[in-house]
Amino acid sequence: MKPRFWPEDTLARRFATTIVLAIVVALVPALAAVRLGGVWGQPPIGEIGLLERANDIVRLVEAAREQERPALMDAVTNAIFRADWYPARSVVSVMLDAAWDRRAATSRMTDHADDWRYMQAFKSNGQQRPVVNFSSEMREYPREKLHAGSPDGANPYFLALRLADGSWIVFTAPHRVWGIKRQTRIGIAVALLILSTMAASAIATYQLGRPIRRFTEAVRRFGTDPRAAPIPETGPRELRMTIVAFNAMQGQIQKFVEDRKAMLAAISHDLRTPLTKIRLRGEFVEDEEQRSRLFQDVADMQAMVDSTLAFSRDDFQDEATTTFDFAEMLRTIADDYGDQGTEILYDGPEHVAFQGRPFALKRAFTNLVDNAVKYGRAPELHFSTSEQRIVVQVKDSGPGIPAGAEEQVFAPFYRLERSRNRATGGVGLGLTSARAVIRAHGGEIHVRNRPTAGLEVEVALPVLR
Repeated sequence: MKPRFWPEDTLARRFATTIVLAIVVALVPALAAVRLGGVWGQPPIGEIGLLERANDIVRLVEAAREQERPALMDAVTNAIFRADWYPARSVVSVMLDAAWDRRAATSRMTDHADDWRYMQAFKSNGQQRPVVNFSSEMREYPREKLHAGSPDGANPYFLALRLADGSWIVFTAPHRVWGIKRQTRIGIAVALLILSTMAASAIATYQLGRPIRRFTEAVRRFGTDPRAAPIPETGPRELRMTIVAFNAMQGQIQKFVEDRKAMLAAISHDLRTPLTKIRLRGEFVEDEEQRSRLFQDVADMQAMVDSTLAFSRDDFQDEATTTFDFAEMLRTIADDYGDQGTEILYDGPEHVAFQGRPFALKRAFTNLVDNAVKYGRAPELHFSTSEQRIVVQVKDSGPGIPAGAEEQVFAPFYRLERSRNRATGGVGLGLTSARAVIRAHGGEIHVRNRPTAGLEVEVALPVLR
């Protein structure tokens, strides 16, 4: 026995694989967004060390002499930020002093939350340093008065800190390299995680249910066409075992049907032979009346045998399934009776495509309309359709049927002699044959008396996609 390097395809394995893939697919977009999301994917400025480095530079500058400070600023400037020192009475320092006074006068931390947060990071002798945080987009801080140190078209960010002697140090970042707030980052990551999990779960669930849907459709086809081909044995092990059992059952049913048809064909041949002999011998009966009765009995027996064999052979099963215009079929039935002098009201759409056996269905609905014509008055055909099914109602204004006989009328050879005309003929197989055809198409047929007078036969057929 060869070793198995991969677990057998089972429902358990598929569920486990689906869960693992859903987790992986959900995490990968979130991680990729963090890595490739640009600024928003970076930690806040307080977590990347820039504030601590700026605080060290401020302490170093404050300890140096004024003439050394410009050179010191050039030394600490790098690709991430530029540092500039402005004396206490310079234009920039006066501007920044005024900005600080305006902000401090508000006494509300919510107005400039970043300034207050930065003040916690910069302290001198236990006292918080004045901090002004702004960008070049703010008109109150003209960019041309500052040494932005950034290329044209950039949008630099400024962080200004006042030293103890009233001078200011301005840190200029040509581009933002720190991220958004932690709560916002977490919210975006969670939203991406939820959306990717939902998408991965939907795709995995669809893939998991696809073999089951195929099996369901195959079973449904077999319900309407016993000659349907065996179902391919695909999918997880449990489903394959079910398909194997179903295919075996389908083969046995098909063999049984074929054997029954062969047997009925033999019976048909054997029964016609003695009936023919009886008719030939009846020619030698001298009594005209008795001979006529004998021939009538033989004709009745022949009609019963032919009807019974035709019904038992299920000839409609040999017809191929095709797509046809169901509404046109019903109108054709109504027109045929109209040509014979019986007007039938048709109420329904002009055209409806349907997949089934058109000749078998036409015979079935012809039987239903024929009953309405023979046993009732003012026959009607009502046709409606929806996405899931079509419904046909055959109505008449006749005497109806006795209460409780709604199911018995479908029994073979059952005739309502007391409520129906005995002279109409037939052997009581019309409704039986019609129901066999309707059920072979996956539909149902029901009979009920109308509230006023007459009978209503309702047929519901599923719409196959």
